[in-house]
Amino acid sequence: MSTGVSIVGSGHTKFGRLQENLEELIVAATREAIEESAVDPDDIDAVFLGHFNSGMVSDGFASSLIHQAYPQFRFKPGMRAENACASGSAAIHAGLNAIQAGKARTVLVVGAEKMTSRTTKEVTQALAGAGYQNEPSEASLSFPQVFGVAARDYDARNSSPLDAMARIAVKNHANAMANPLAHMHKEFSFEHCNTVSEMNPEIAPPLRLTDCSLVTDGAAAVVLTIDENAANFRKSVSVRAAVHVSDFLPMTRRDFLAFEGPERAFAQAFDAANVTLGDIDFAEVHDCFTIAELLTYEAMGLAPKGHGARALEEGIVYRDGALPVNLSGGLKAKGHPVGATGVSMHALAFRQLTDQAGGIQKPGANLGLVFNMGGSAVANYVSVLEACKV
Repeated sequence: MSTGVSIVGSGHTKFGRLQENLEELIVAATREAIEESAVDPDDIDAVFLGHFNSGMVSDGFASSLIHQAYPQFRFKPGMRAENACASGSAAIHAGLNAIQAGKARTVLVVGAEKMTSRTTKEVTQALAGAGYQNEPSEASLSFPQVFGVAARDYDARNSSPLDAMARIAVKNHANAMANPLAHMHKEFSFEHCNTVSEMNPEIAPPLRLTDCSLVTDGAAAVVLTIDENAANFRKSVSVRAAVHVSDFLPMTRRDFLAFEGPERAFAQAFDAANVTLGDIDFAEVHDCFTIAELLTYEAMGLAPKGHGARALEEGIVYRDGALPVNLSGGLKAKGHPVGATGVSMHALAFRQLTDQAGGIQKPGANLGLVFNMGGSAVANYVSVLEACKV
């Protein structure tokens, strides 16, 4: 089965504390994707931007910055998609929907965010806007505090998650060492990640600094086209399934630890793609905090509820395991420019499946899995991507 849409090109800036402004990042990712696909800019029917913003930057009409890349983009329809930290995947779905509706044949999707020009306090406040604002007890929580509560509740119900969270941080930082696009190239020991210290303070107990993703600048892009057109491109990856499941925003209306939205999204994506978890060769998942990756293991079916640590203990999610998770370094070490994250996941999965991933390549990868989450498991996007046979 397939959505009828393929990815035929990708662009990806370095992630990190960058000098480039938002426009420059968008233009750089756009041009790389267009050049890699070799599509004529005239043949792009519409452009879509994933960009959370939420007060972090002043570029309020950011979707039209894509048009700066090529004069041929003038008069092409453009729009911005926002769904918290899943804004990039929301933009991809907007592009998919336009193609499936017959309104376009080929579209460009870009995700971008400029975060480091703001203070940590300002970024924290902006991100908190993705939480429920009509209940004072929830509105007062930062996102580290939200996931700190999750880690604390997980600990109360199950065995302590802290060791597993530390191992996730170690794994993802080790993976990022082979990714030249990653924000942080620094390996950490288990002892460092699992110990509260001056170098690794608690940010939102029990979350430590090493449990938190990075405040990052960056952009990524993909070119999408109808499957019938994909044969005209040098490389293509079929979007076998693309599922979006949204849950209630107030945390009081659901059991956060059950991760029901992600669980439903994974199940629906596997069903739509007619695959099982055992068919998947690698996964890029939303590790905004290490507890999120641990809960994702359970939602995708790698381990029973409350026993996500088994995926680490059995070696499944490591680089040489049966299902490597976050070969890129994930949000934890690659970085998390929120509007870019979902597009970055798809762009790097495309490169994995077309044997262009360099040092992070999984040899022989045929099926890839992407999970991008907005808020506290509120907006949940899962894609199954397949290498096209030559």
